[in-house]
Amino acid sequence: MAGEAGMASLGDGYRALVIGASGAIGAAFCALLRDDPRCARVVELGRRSSPRLDLEDPPSIAAAAHEVAVHAPFQLILHAAGLLHRDGLRPEKRLADLDALALQQVFQVNAIGPVLVLRHFLPLLDRRGAMALLSAKVGSVGDNRLGGWYAYRASKAALNMLVKTASIELARTHPQARLLCLHPGTVASALSQPFHGAANARPAAQAAADLLRVIDGCEAADSGGFFAYDGARLPW
Repeated sequence: MAGEAGMASLGDGYRALVIGASGAIGAAFCALLRDDPRCARVVELGRRSSPRLDLEDPPSIAAAAHEVAVHAPFQLILHAAGLLHRDGLRPEKRLADLDALALQQVFQVNAIGPVLVLRHFLPLLDRRGAMALLSAKVGSVGDNRLGGWYAYRASKAALNMLVKTASIELARTHPQARLLCLHPGTVASALSQPFHGAANARPAAQAAADLLRVIDGCEAADSGGFFAYDGARLPW
């Protein structure tokens, strides 16, 4: 784990890139990686970084990738951005709550933006590197027992499919690389705060450490997989 034994699978002097670095888990990733003696550089990207990367502004994704390419290849790329709610946008409890604009906004941040991140940032990944994107267990079709949260569930399910598909393409050129979907659990953050279960949420630092441990323990054969923070493989 970063900050303890380090990300051993990445070797000494590895370079890391964190997208969504200003969020709770993104910031925790950055802190742990900066404390890892094996890590030589941490590049942090987000809506307020320089260069700026905004998932709702596709040109900014391409521009940010072009600018940070000078630091490539990266042995670790983490995507920690997502959207569940904000002013005027809440998870739907029933079909009658659906709104086309809200659906578009959630899909843009949780699926369309991330697949454009894959398009522009996977070429910057080391041939033996790892890239992980935060998904959510509620995006599992096989595990959906409660319903509701239409846009968030569907957008995360779409993200899972996009990552799985990209992993197949990546394996042709980077057969030793890892591309993963990760479920962080309920984490104490602005994203989870308004909802039931937030009182039992884990600290972001703990969640980030668990996820780094999962990435470090995965092999190339696990690429394209969907894993929880405890390492369990989740159903699609």
